[in-house]
Amino acid sequence: MLNDLPIRKIIHVDMDAFYASIAQKDNPELRGKAIAVGGGGTRGVVSAASYEARKFGVKSAMSGRLAIKLCPELIFVKTDFNRYKEISNRIRKVFHDYTDLVEPLSLDEAYLDVTENKIGLPSATLLAQKIRQQIYDEVGLTASAGISINKFIAKVASDYNKPNGQKTVNPEDVLQFLEDLDIRKFYGVGKVTADKMYQKGIFTGKDLKLKSFEYLNEHFGKSGRYYYDVVRGIHNSEVKPNRIRKSLAAERTFSKNLSSEIFMLEKLEHIAEEVSKRLHNSKVSGKTITLKIKYSDFTLQTRSKTLPYYVSEKAIILETAKDLLYQDKLDNSVRLLGISLSNLNTKVAKPKSSEIEKKSFSVQLKFAF
Repeated sequence: MLNDLPIRKIIHVDMDAFYASIAQKDNPELRGKAIAVGGGGTRGVVSAASYEARKFGVKSAMSGRLAIKLCPELIFVKTDFNRYKEISNRIRKVFHDYTDLVEPLSLDEAYLDVTENKIGLPSATLLAQKIRQQIYDEVGLTASAGISINKFIAKVASDYNKPNGQKTVNPEDVLQFLEDLDIRKFYGVGKVTADKMYQKGIFTGKDLKLKSFEYLNEHFGKSGRYYYDVVRGIHNSEVKPNRIRKSLAAERTFSKNLSSEIFMLEKLEHIAEEVSKRLHNSKVSGKTITLKIKYSDFTLQTRSKTLPYYVSEKAIILETAKDLLYQDKLDNSVRLLGISLSNLNTKVAKPKSSEIEKKSFSVQLKFAF
């Protein structure tokens, strides 16, 4: 059952294979071909793959070496973040033609609250169609969309009819939609958690809904409340136009594995400089510095230290990263190093607790979705 809060109309817009689609748009010779952004060479990692490449199993975060094994005809193209940002800004201007309640999640996706919109169209479904068409007309790229009563369901729905499609989950259909949903499709349930749920006999939303709050809290900790609520259609997070950055980072993958800490320190200096520049450009500082280490066997390790004051200067970031590097013996040779700052000096208004969040709700309002 749904809660008694006013029902909102939320659209989640997700661009289709954004980086790869831009490469194909800019180079007609690549259209219809299997391409991967990044990933070239023996050390590369795929940043994105076209739908033609995905048919062979190529996907983001995969090594270039494995990608080419799966798809021998794969074409690698270089990343171009300046171009991605340019296109992303044009797409966001389209969003703002319809509403100012736009919350970007990344360069290629965003939430839009269109409960009240600039063109006065009552149907969120028709609005999503217009937005997607305008993006295609003005930018030349396709987008997919999910439409529903909250951000969680809209996010899940946007993945249903990709590419170049959309799905609406009407208020009266929400509970059945969630009950039928494979637990692996629940936004916020990663592979490890999904495997754990499978082991406990939780395969669908219906299975999850049968578990008590006490059970979920015992087995999944703080996330138990989230799982308990979302499967009942309760997700009251509002679309936040000024989404607060929680962390800022930079990292480097090396052409050859590094086994000498002396060489690592040289690389860390460049990474610390990049992080410092990004902090100054964003006009923020942070207290928690995290060193990310990816070993040659692809295992990942992080080491963190929280300072008693906010920092953005390269020298302090670098010295702290050095301390973290020497904190423990390295397990293996290193293929990637990264530095991130979190606990930033940005403020987020905490949502007020409300008993209404704990209620289940029944749909009494017919809404033009």
